[in-house]
Amino acid sequence: MRFIETFFNGAVMAKYLPDLASAIVTTLWLSAVIVVGGLLLGLALACLRTLGRWYLNIPIVAFADIGRALPPLVVILIFYFGLPGLGINLSGPMVLILVLGGVLAAFAEEIFWAGLTAVSKGQWEAGRATGLSFAQTLFEIALPQAIRLGIPPLVNRALAITKMTALGSVIGVKEILAVSSSAQSFSGSATPLTMAALAYLAIFLPVVILSRLLEKRYAWSV
Repeated sequence: MRFIETFFNGAVMAKYLPDLASAIVTTLWLSAVIVVGGLLLGLALACLRTLGRWYLNIPIVAFADIGRALPPLVVILIFYFGLPGLGINLSGPMVLILVLGGVLAAFAEEIFWAGLTAVSKGQWEAGRATGLSFAQTLFEIALPQAIRLGIPPLVNRALAITKMTALGSVIGVKEILAVSSSAQSFSGSATPLTMAALAYLAIFLPVVILSRLLEKRYAWSV
């Protein structure tokens, strides 16, 4: 009974459920924007690299390497607390979108680029020989194969990045961890943290299962 009272207190759950529901909505829309924006930016950068222009490749590679190397929390703190010193004030959600979307874009760019380089030179040449332009060869022949090859690692990386929305708790974003931590402090009960864990499971467990299915589906092409 003490375990139930500590982690599954019904009165505490009822009191803080509305706040947690609002936090779940915040986490969901932040995750959606981060994933869509990050993947599209990563795809665009990988496509630009196929042009073979050094003045494009150098900044793209630098962005990808730096984005994968820096801890997201450090960048979040710099953006949120440092940029106001330059007169640039960003909201907590905007900071999360820019930083986590950028991190995902850095990883996605390398994944897409790896898929594009895996397409044999002969297929590029065959596309051009049939009268397709470079852009048509890229988008109609190379890119569909690169996307197929990249689906499993992209899903896993997107899942890892979206779970980092919990870092928003350090800059006042009212996502799941921030709301549950605040509720735990006020209630003196661990129940809000249990509610947070269940909320994260409800959101991300289906994605984990989907990633496993995708890995099996495309295992032949990896």
